[in-house]
Amino acid sequence: MPRSKTTSFITELPLKVDSYSESELLSRFQAARQLYNACLSEAIVRMNLVRHSEIYQSARKITKEQKKKRSDAFTQARKNYRYSDYEIQAYATIVSNKSKWIADKIDSNTQQTLATRAFRASERVLFGNAKNVRYKAPKRFRSIEGKTNKQGLRWKDNQLVWGKLKLNPIIDEHNPVIQHGLKSPIKYVRLLWQELNGQKRWYVQLVNEGVPYQKEKNYVSDGIIGLDLNICNIAFVGDRQAGLLPFADKVPSYEREIKALQRQMQRRMRGTNPENYEPDFIGKVGRKVVAKKGKPKKGKQKWNKSKSYIKAAIKKREIERKKVAYAKSQNRKIVNEILRYGKHIKTENVSVKGWQKRYGKAISAKYPGFVQSELKRKAESAGGSFIKFSTQKTALDQIHLNGQRIKKYLSQRVHFDQTGIVMQRDLFIAYLSRFVNDEDNLLLHLAQSEWERAEPLLMQAWKEFQTNCERVSESESRLSHSSLEQFCMKLRTVNQIAMDERKVNFNS
Repeated sequence: MPRSKTTSFITELPLKVDSYSESELLSRFQAARQLYNACLSEAIVRMNLVRHSEIYQSARKITKEQKKKRSDAFTQARKNYRYSDYEIQAYATIVSNKSKWIADKIDSNTQQTLATRAFRASERVLFGNAKNVRYKAPKRFRSIEGKTNKQGLRWKDNQLVWGKLKLNPIIDEHNPVIQHGLKSPIKYVRLLWQELNGQKRWYVQLVNEGVPYQKEKNYVSDGIIGLDLNICNIAFVGDRQAGLLPFADKVPSYEREIKALQRQMQRRMRGTNPENYEPDFIGKVGRKVVAKKGKPKKGKQKWNKSKSYIKAAIKKREIERKKVAYAKSQNRKIVNEILRYGKHIKTENVSVKGWQKRYGKAISAKYPGFVQSELKRKAESAGGSFIKFSTQKTALDQIHLNGQRIKKYLSQRVHFDQTGIVMQRDLFIAYLSRFVNDEDNLLLHLAQSEWERAEPLLMQAWKEFQTNCERVSESESRLSHSSLEQFCMKLRTVNQIAMDERKVNFNS
């Protein structure tokens, strides 16, 4: 039974799980993981047979103009080696019935969803969207979902029901988002676990039919928005509002804490596994002669992890998890702020993956790709659009309002237009983005006629951005000044103790 294509949203609830229920859940997850890996292995074998068959190779040579003939050839290649979602589901049934304990732990509907999940993973390799598949280790297999809400893994009477196992959720009765999800029709249910501070926490996700609850402050307006996505901020220009908003605002980087934990983990690993490292040696750093640690030996080694190493690793994962969660929550505020002024978005077709090679740390700290994908998802779900246009064809960072194209260095953040206009570079690009048509052509005459009305909005956004930057720099200087004062107080205290000890020694 194929799933319906209606709009969906997710309602997540934490579960009350005792030790007995958790052991049962872990055994079911283990059975599901082994079944998934078996289906994935079989799907990869059949996919390779299809890909290397003569029919498939000849089908690739058929021109795309002959769609019917090409499609029939690919379908025949799949049929010859029984490579389809239905066939992998049948294989999952055979595997689970032969190993009886999997059939006892996993119902037939869940078996089919696991087989479909494995088949889609293999299809991504076939279509060239992935280089290889990844078999699931116990710590990487974190979710199971049902097929419908009628049998198997389902939600019934405000409980998660899976066979004889019944789990009660923690429901906030005063939360309108949760109450809206509980009252909406449920398509199917997903069960998952997350690691919080080294402990497993279990959650249920209800995949509801319909649209999610919308808070009054997060309304979506009908209008055109021009965007300019950068590494650390995003500029937007609408019909009646403009802004330059920083990503992951007020989110600490935790660099010092993470580096300290990484050094601690490295020391623990070297102390526990000295045989896996090359011997230490004497090397030179400039003119200095220093002792250097030996590098890890090549090849597969057996690594033993001490309890202190595991504790440090858990602490590091928890810091990184909190940082990601806080950064995403702050970036969601940016998305909601932009959609208040328009849902038809136009932006340059930039590659965030390409930025990662050059600005890896900034990308991992600010998450511009997350903002881009959330804007696209929310705009389209609200009936809007998300249009990307070519950067090479438009070259908005070089265009002036009189039509001239003059290259600028990336470090030049202020645009000095040939017509005498002075504007912040990102805001000016976002303004021009509003006037790019579907054929990736900039309608410069419209940008010229609208400039007089839009200039006050852009100037106001620029001033607000400068004010915020000054506030941040002042707060950072205060923080550094206070930390310096604390250091000086500690130093004075240490010196006073030393002087007192000297006096005691002198008198004695």
